[in-house]
Amino acid sequence: LPSMDDFDDRSGVVQIKAAWGSWYQTIDEVVLLIDVPKGTKAKSLSVKIKARHIECSFVGQQQPILSGELFRGIVAEDSLWSLEDGCLLRIVLPKSQRTADNSWRSLLVDGGGEADAAAFDAVEKKMTLERFQRENPGFDFSSAEITGNYQGGGPKMPESKS
Repeated sequence: LPSMDDFDDRSGVVQIKAAWGSWYQTIDEVVLLIDVPKGTKAKSLSVKIKARHIECSFVGQQQPILSGELFRGIVAEDSLWSLEDGCLLRIVLPKSQRTADNSWRSLLVDGGGEADAAAFDAVEKKMTLERFQRENPGFDFSSAEITGNYQGGGPKMPESKS
């Protein structure tokens, strides 16, 4: 049976390009991929994450790599970052609201890392399919196509009365 563990591996992610790298989102989290110079050491990076704000910089440098108010809230204490191969800073921000209708149009409130219309449309489709996969674990929605009402997490199903 298909599981949620590999849904993104099977269906792919919709990466949004930004000046500092790229980012993508799932129902549960936002992931930032920031390119840093090869050979960068983790101790040379400063990453500050708060419920509505993020700042990444090189220690001792005034100009941050990325800084601003996040588009929506996250769970700061569950966030994490890692430096991969000395050239990629990966930051995982768990969303505080984990529903398919919580699609971030932009990483930052001021428009930093904003998705264009086509990319945001693809994000909403993917998150709706992710929701369907969670609601119907016996089916595989990873390569499904979706049309119609998928904006805002797709159609709302009536609550079943038990």
